[in-house]
Amino acid sequence: MKETNHLTLEGIDRIVEMAWEDRTPFDMIEVQFGLKEKDVIKLMRKEMKASSFRMWRKRMNNRSTKHAALRSKEVKRFRSPNQKPLSY
Repeated sequence: MKETNHLTLEGIDRIVEMAWEDRTPFDMIEVQFGLKEKDVIKLMRKEMKASSFRMWRKRMNNRSTKHAALRSKEVKRFRSPNQKPLSY
């Protein structure tokens, strides 16, 4: 497992949030934080109560939207109408 000692509390909170989101693939967590799926699972096990972890694992098991290679081309990135537009 990759060391997670370098992560801040805010970073860990964001990883947990991203892991719970249906449309955020594990690939994006790896890009942003350098943690592979197995590392995210270990982090979730450590940070969550056992019952919450089991519920999350049951939800994520075989969920195609959590794996970019398996997701349908029709699944697009969600953007909330409340989110500020990016400006360059």
